[in-house]
Amino acid sequence: MEEGKETQGLWRIIKTDKSRRATALNESEKLCSVLISLVQLIRFLPIPFILVMDANPSKCPDLHERAKRIHEPGRVCRELLYLRSKRAKREVPAFTFQALQKGTVVKPPTKIDIFKRRPVKETVFKIYFMRGDIPVALSGRSNKQDPTKDRPLRWHCTPEDLDYCYYLPIFLDGLADIDSDTRLLAVNAAVDLIMRQPHKVLPVLPKLILPLKRAFQTRDKGIIITALQVLQLMVRLGPCVGQALVPFYRQLLAVCNLYKNVNVNLGEGVDPDRSKRIGDVIEDTLKLLEFCGGPNAFINIKYMVPTYESSVFPRCQAQDDAPSRH
Repeated sequence: MEEGKETQGLWRIIKTDKSRRATALNESEKLCSVLISLVQLIRFLPIPFILVMDANPSKCPDLHERAKRIHEPGRVCRELLYLRSKRAKREVPAFTFQALQKGTVVKPPTKIDIFKRRPVKETVFKIYFMRGDIPVALSGRSNKQDPTKDRPLRWHCTPEDLDYCYYLPIFLDGLADIDSDTRLLAVNAAVDLIMRQPHKVLPVLPKLILPLKRAFQTRDKGIIITALQVLQLMVRLGPCVGQALVPFYRQLLAVCNLYKNVNVNLGEGVDPDRSKRIGDVIEDTLKLLEFCGGPNAFINIKYMVPTYESSVFPRCQAQDDAPSRH
C-alpha cells in the first residue's frame, strides 16, 4: 500500500511539472507573438511618431492630447528634412569614382578672370636703368603724349649714333614696367628713337615682337594702349614695317581680339579723345595694319580677330568691273 501511495505521489508531481511547462510555453508563445506584432507595427509607423512616443515614455496621452498633436509629427518631419538639407556635403574632384558616392558634391571648376591684371616681373629696362647703362634721363614732364612735340628727355649722347639693334628692344621692354616714371622714360625714349631714324626699325623688327607681346600680356589697359600707339607709330613712319609685321600677327593680335569690344557707350554724347578708350585704339590699329600690310593683311587679321570687318576699299574688284562696263 505504501508503495502505491509513493507512485501516485510521483505521478502527481510529474503531471504538475507538465502542466507548469505547458503554461510556461503558452506564456512565452504569447509574449513572442506580442513582440512580433509590435515590431510589425513599428515598421509601418513614421519616424517622427516614434520620436514623439520616445519623448514621453511614461505618460500615455489622452484622446484630447492626441487630437492636439495631430500636426506635430509633420512639423518634426519638416525640421528633420530641413536639417538634412543643410548638412554639409563633401566636395570631391570631378571625373573620379568619388563623384559617384552618396553625400558628395562635385567641386566646381575654378573661375578665371581673363581681364585681371597679371603680375609682371622686373623688366630688362629697369635693370639697365638702375645699373646706369641707359644713356637717357627725363628732363621734365609732358601732359599729353604727342609725337609731333619734343620729348622731355636729356640724352647723354647723340641718339642717331646709338645701336638700334641693342637699345630699341630694351626701350620697348620698359613698356611693361609697373613703375609709371620708368615706363614714361621708356616710352619717350622709344618714340624719340623711332622718329629720329625710322628706316632703322625694319632690321630690328624681329627683336621687337617679344617686348610688345610681353606688354600685351600684362592685361593692363594703360600699358596695352601705350604699346598699340608705339606700334602705330612704327607702322606709319617705318618703310615696309606694315608688310613685315604680317607674319607676327599671331603673336600680337590675340589681345586685340579680347579687348576689341571693350568700349564705353556714350549714347548721344561725343568723346573726341579716342586715345583713352582701348576698343577705339584697337580698331584704329587694325585699320592701319590692314591699310599698310598689303594684300595678305586682311586674311591674317581676320584669322586672329574674327569680328573685324575690312575698312579698305576693294580696288581689285573695281578694276575687274571696269572693262565690262565699256
